[in-house]
Amino acid sequence: MIRNITVGIDVGSSMARVVVGEFIKGEKNPKIVGAGEAETQGLRHGFVVDADKAVVAVRSAVEMAEKSSGIRIRRAFVSVGGTSLRGETSSGSVIVSKADGEVTNLDINKALEDCENNLNLNNKKIIHSFPVSFRLDGKEVLGRLEGMHGTKLEAKALVITYSMQHLEDLIGVIGDAGVETIDIIASPIAISQIALSSKQKIVGVGLVNIGSETVSLCVFENGLPVAVHTFSIGSTDITNDIALGFKIPLGKAEGLKLGIIQEDFSKKKLDEIIEARLTDIFELIENHFKKIKRSELLPAGIIFTGGGANTPGLEELAKSVLKLPASLGTTDIFGSSKTKLRDSAWFTAIGLVISGRENGGYERTGSMGRIFKDLKNAIKSTLKQLMP
Repeated sequence: MIRNITVGIDVGSSMARVVVGEFIKGEKNPKIVGAGEAETQGLRHGFVVDADKAVVAVRSAVEMAEKSSGIRIRRAFVSVGGTSLRGETSSGSVIVSKADGEVTNLDINKALEDCENNLNLNNKKIIHSFPVSFRLDGKEVLGRLEGMHGTKLEAKALVITYSMQHLEDLIGVIGDAGVETIDIIASPIAISQIALSSKQKIVGVGLVNIGSETVSLCVFENGLPVAVHTFSIGSTDITNDIALGFKIPLGKAEGLKLGIIQEDFSKKKLDEIIEARLTDIFELIENHFKKIKRSELLPAGIIFTGGGANTPGLEELAKSVLKLPASLGTTDIFGSSKTKLRDSAWFTAIGLVISGRENGGYERTGSMGRIFKDLKNAIKSTLKQLMP
């Protein structure tokens, strides 16, 4: 029986999560057939600081996902977050190649390639490149470019980059856990697959993912990301502040933050501590909005995801500080069924599964397709070695 299986692996600073999805013909959304998670050690602010500890966490999460799905995980799509994830706007241009001035797909790709070439990529790796706008002979072009006539084609693109060293370390950890990385996808891009609607992306929306040690911001307009930034602050900072403020252990402080533990502590003081740190986060976001000229100008507002999004009072405070609509990210991928995967902390791993389908899936279990694909990759690798 042929099964179209895709696996997503999200290795965060506090948890490693693995999701196994199966795409069934005729169905829009994947069926989640397995999931696993394990507490992460060996990562700080999204990058690897102790590879051995990180491998243990990934391997544990993978084994749990294998057990729940009954599928051996060999290859997966992997997310990157962390402080070195950045979006940079770059411009490029080319002279239209055809003698009659007709713009072809080759010209468009060359213009976008020029955008990438004009970036300073010292110790950075390009993860994604999204076209933001085009101009032909100085005039902005909306819609399809191919077939138009002109001389000079200019492009502006958002190029998402990541530290080369951090990327190599992460792929090394995934490999040592026994899984081959098919492709790397930026966490905000993966999350947007399930947390944002097409309409929100078109009119303008900010996607904020609050992790344990980082906060990522991704702004969408006209259906495409126009800004990506990561801040070195997270929900763990709120927990640490509560622990210091009340002189209590971190575990109890985490429970207080999420409203799980109800004890005889001053609620007013607790709210003040949480509000102070959330305000710090929102001010960083607001400053970035001002930098990209989007302050108070996103009609679809802010959508919050990640484990830190569960902090009580977050939405109301965000509306007050950012002067924008604010809500928690949800997904209709599970229909009416109840599952722990509805928690937006899982959205990155689930979004990777969706992204994987768009990239051709990861393997067709029981089919000859995988054998041919592996053979093709082997031939490609051999030819690369023979090239001068």
